[in-house]
Amino acid sequence: MSSDGAHARVHFPVDVSPVALERFCWILVGVSLVGDIVTTFVGLHMGLAESNPIARSAIEGYGLVGMIALKAFAVGIGLVCRPLLPVAYRAIVPAGLAVPWTAAVFINLYMISTVI
Repeated sequence: MSSDGAHARVHFPVDVSPVALERFCWILVGVSLVGDIVTTFVGLHMGLAESNPIARSAIEGYGLVGMIALKAFAVGIGLVCRPLLPVAYRAIVPAGLAVPWTAAVFINLYMISTVI
């Protein structure tokens, strides 16, 4: 890590451009979004309950469409906020979506494995 006085710079072992990192993070958003939706509905069909009250309300009221709309809303907020950041920091937006959704996939998989 080095600093130019105003910004800390992290040096990766390989050269990763901010654009490439952001692209990877958006791909991870897509994969984790689908994984979260699929594992959530598999768990619900196996008798598990949704622990997120907002997601639970969307699912109870509108089913799969409600869950997709909720995820689309979150991605939309991210896309609206993305241009507010400098290019070097834009990957934080998809990372902020992908990290919790990826964690949710693993939690869902664990919970499903306890029911099987």
